[in-house]
Amino acid sequence: MTIPDQLTLGRALAVPVVVVLFAWDFPDHAYWATAVFVIAMATDQIDGWLARRWNQTSAFGSLLDPIADKVLVMATLAMLIAEGVAPAWMVAAILAREFLISGLRLAAIEKGVVIAARDLGKLKTWAQALAVAVGGMAAAGAWSDDLAWWVLLVAVVLTWVSGLDYARVAPRLLRAGDTEPRPIAPPGGGLAP
Repeated sequence: MTIPDQLTLGRALAVPVVVVLFAWDFPDHAYWATAVFVIAMATDQIDGWLARRWNQTSAFGSLLDPIADKVLVMATLAMLIAEGVAPAWMVAAILAREFLISGLRLAAIEKGVVIAARDLGKLKTWAQALAVAVGGMAAAGAWSDDLAWWVLLVAVVLTWVSGLDYARVAPRLLRAGDTEPRPIAPPGGGLAP
């Protein structure tokens, strides 16, 4: 297993740690949970950089990287609902887009087409991560819940704009004559679509 793959696996294993830290009520628990989340999301950038620099890509990393990102963000957003910081409708809107686009990408794979990560998809991932970090700090009492609400709203809008972008290009990619597989993400993973 390559070092980038190990970082991706570490990000996946951070999910229960973040959830437990948010759920376990002890002094400054939200700060700790947010710190673990931020460190875990930073490994996404690091593993992509290392994989490209060392040319260490793998099918395992390409598959697990976007899943680890999505699960980490979604699980943490769910905990922020419990903390009273993230409105459930916003989290549901993000979750719905993620399922719809994941379904679209699976349908494309069945036709032999792999829909590559798009720039808007990468931007959406970082907008969601920023919203979670700001929400975690709001849950800790460091920042206003109103700030967390607005940052999350921006993430929701970018999430849906990104989803519409995928839906816009999908028909062209799924045409019968377009069956050449495309990479899921840049070599070494990178950001989730």
